[in-house]
Amino acid sequence: MNDIKACIFDLDGVIVDTAVYHYKAWKRLANELGFDFTEAYNEQLKGVSRVRSLQLILGWGGITKTEAEQEQLATQKNTWYMEMVNQMTPAEILPGAREFVEACRAADIKTALGSASKNSMTILDKLQITHLFDAIIDGNKVSKAKPDPEVFLKGAQELDVEPKYCVVFEDAIAGVEAAKAGGMKAIGIGDPEVLHEADLVVSGLDKVPRPPKGGVGEWVFNKI
Repeated sequence: MNDIKACIFDLDGVIVDTAVYHYKAWKRLANELGFDFTEAYNEQLKGVSRVRSLQLILGWGGITKTEAEQEQLATQKNTWYMEMVNQMTPAEILPGAREFVEACRAADIKTALGSASKNSMTILDKLQITHLFDAIIDGNKVSKAKPDPEVFLKGAQELDVEPKYCVVFEDAIAGVEAAKAGGMKAIGIGDPEVLHEADLVVSGLDKVPRPPKGGVGEWVFNKI
């Protein structure tokens, strides 16, 4: 395999887990619209944009709204979500995530964030890790949702690294598919049975061997 020159990380489920905040905000919205929103439904929203998530939820509830009404509902959900996000602290970074990103940088491997979230900068600032990424591509910079590879291809472009030299870390099926569609390697964070399209699956960044300083050497990705 080619040496790895860049690592691109999804945010939710890889660096931090704000899924519970999304779940609580969507559930509150669904309840106010007169129906329930379950954790099973929430699982189907991983890696999906806010607008598309709302469309799915309205469909599950059998509710029709105009485009203007949908925009208002999406904004309301985001307001509730951000109220919780603004209370976040660095203690909420997932185990090993900060250490792994720091190890990549120490090994001269470029790092980027590739997330559908439009709130990425706020979350990174709250976690105090914004400076650990050479490029940040989020929902404010892309128009196509995963599994379209736009977010990762833009990350590679900003890093000035060819896609074949990039590895993406993702916890969602759509994210893994996006990485593969972009010609990149994908490491899944989560369940191997769910993320079976990934080149490698681990439970978290704390389970990935740190790249040695001065080059990838015999790092795990050379075995993919």
